[in-house]
Amino acid sequence: MNYLSLLLFTSTLSFALLTSCNTENQSQSDPTEPNAANTSVQTPALISYSIIDTFTHDVSAFTEGFLFYKGQLYEGTGQEGRTAIQIVDPTSGKIVERFNDYKTTIFGEGITILNEYLYQLTYQNKSAYIFSLANLRRPVKTLEWPKEGWGCTTDGKHIIISDGSSKLYFADPENLNIKHEITVKDNKGELDQLNELEYIDGYIYANRWHTDQIYKIDPNNGHVLAVLHFEGQLSRYAPTFQPGAEHVLNGIAWDAEKNEMYLTGKNWPLVFKIKME
Repeated sequence: MNYLSLLLFTSTLSFALLTSCNTENQSQSDPTEPNAANTSVQTPALISYSIIDTFTHDVSAFTEGFLFYKGQLYEGTGQEGRTAIQIVDPTSGKIVERFNDYKTTIFGEGITILNEYLYQLTYQNKSAYIFSLANLRRPVKTLEWPKEGWGCTTDGKHIIISDGSSKLYFADPENLNIKHEITVKDNKGELDQLNELEYIDGYIYANRWHTDQIYKIDPNNGHVLAVLHFEGQLSRYAPTFQPGAEHVLNGIAWDAEKNEMYLTGKNWPLVFKIKME
């Protein structure tokens, strides 16, 4: 082998070895690269419960918000031309009072109560109504909410709002300016289409649109800690009811004194009273 051939052979061998090393390094996974599954979140626990009572629900009510306050159920309903707030007897389901003096273009959404004021979101009207509980016929003020309004609740300091995404927003009660937000996720990833909300013993409970599941969420980091499955209960207790595609679970109310939860849905014929175990 002459000098030129030796030099060419050495250069070719060096290039092949370098290429081999680079290819091997590229094929190895980076240990810092996240997996598809969200391994930082534990698999949610299962929430056990028992149904302790049922009573009649107004089937004309397209339920968007539901809460228990001072011995009564408050329900916010949606759809343009049918939006209302109604006070419901929690033993019979009878409507005690109903307030529906809205423009026909208003689509009501979630409701919550803080400091004797009732907050009601609207779907795509970019506004929220604030009523004094002493007079639910006329709002004392209207606040701008720049996103879609889905569900809302309160931790006593903020109005916590969902907009159909995987985000929950913690807003200032005075002006609904967003103070901070969390992304809701379980061990499989982010959960979107979060809808009706309820704050219970330091945790946020949210149902997911078009499912009969309720998620227990850590408000500090958005992690789903547990899931309540309500599938099949409506057909079991109301076998003759034929729900449409939008007649989905969308009402969560909490009686903190008795540790009882009220559940219903859009145009459902029943309200369920359950006890979580």
